[in-house]
Amino acid sequence: MIPPGPRLPSVVQTAWFMRDAPGMLARFQRRYGPIFAVRYTGFPPEVYVTTAELAEQVYRTDQGGGRAGEARRDFLEHIVGSHSVLTLDGDPWWRHRKLLNPPLRAKQVAGYHDDIAAIAAEKIATWPLGRPFALRDRMQDITLEIIIRLIFGIRDAGRVDRLRALLPELIETGGSMLATMLPEKLRRVPYGPYARFVRLRAQVDAILFDEIRRRRTAPGGTDVLGRLLDTELADQEIRDELITMLIAGHETTATGLAWAFERILRMPEILERLPDDEAYLDAVVKEVLRVRPVVYEAPRLLDAPLELGGYEIPAGWYAGPYIPLVHRDPAAFPEPEEFRPERFLDGPQNRAWMPFGGGRRFCVGAQLALLEMRVIIREVLHRLELAAPDQAPEARRLKNVTLAPANLTRVIARARTPARTR
Repeated sequence: MIPPGPRLPSVVQTAWFMRDAPGMLARFQRRYGPIFAVRYTGFPPEVYVTTAELAEQVYRTDQGGGRAGEARRDFLEHIVGSHSVLTLDGDPWWRHRKLLNPPLRAKQVAGYHDDIAAIAAEKIATWPLGRPFALRDRMQDITLEIIIRLIFGIRDAGRVDRLRALLPELIETGGSMLATMLPEKLRRVPYGPYARFVRLRAQVDAILFDEIRRRRTAPGGTDVLGRLLDTELADQEIRDELITMLIAGHETTATGLAWAFERILRMPEILERLPDDEAYLDAVVKEVLRVRPVVYEAPRLLDAPLELGGYEIPAGWYAGPYIPLVHRDPAAFPEPEEFRPERFLDGPQNRAWMPFGGGRRFCVGAQLALLEMRVIIREVLHRLELAAPDQAPEARRLKNVTLAPANLTRVIARARTPARTR
């Protein structure tokens, strides 16, 4: 028996998802329970689970029976390539993962602390004062600069300027729901949005391949590209992993930062303890990612039937946790609607916390993302006083493949008085 789900036509479910994914899936959970099936046009049926226990069962398919890479291939391969840890499975995935782990371990990325702080300070100094602006856009400026300098390791001013212009467009056009869910035959239209994405991708690739070739003649460096050049990866494989780190670490981290300020600016008692209490800051970041996870699902494409929650999910279907609702599972997080950073101050990491996915496919860049969030939040709060012009919480909306604040975290910034600065 398969899980229950709406009988609406797949085209209606797809349109509803694109308009209001959080509202739609929360409604289905209330109606059908912690496991339900949804159908999207052009894709296999998908089963969502909404409890930590069921999510753990899905993640166990990483040991056999589920393919996370193939589940993402239709959505991401056009932009990250076929040699990405996001789209690979089996031995090829494990080979890449082992080579990516060393430069992205917590001990290694800690060496980027001062560089991240300097980049943040440089960008924060340009923010407007005394008038509302979208904080998420400014955070994307910071995280993009981090990718270009610390991941790609590009120093040439002309190339940096070119990538600053190209990369946001590449992400916007290639990561949009229109591009990721567009049928293959429509992608071939020569003057459509997908054709524009292909042209942008070619321009970015030309810069990256040239940089890779140039750096092979002068190896070394502390950036991630320099470290990848010391591995056995070929140029195309390195290119695909660089773009993977861009996709996985630019918009997502910026959106996490936007949510952090959207939350804490409405909680003065929490804001008061930041930014100098390091342990509390880390707990706040984790609680933000619990109540407002940026990535909403982590599906597996089943290559064998899966017994799940009393149902049998057929091979060829997707199965995955819907992370926002898993994070509201009271069995895993008591009083889940409360914003309580203290739940992350003591004891081991809660396995139900999964903003970076779970199982063997846990995001390889998680430690860098967490470091960026802590450092950038601290730099902002040391330099500026931020206020939300509207105290009403911002709703969640689907932005490319992330759940972002509906108003992109509107804030007003004022210079911090000398007595409150470092």
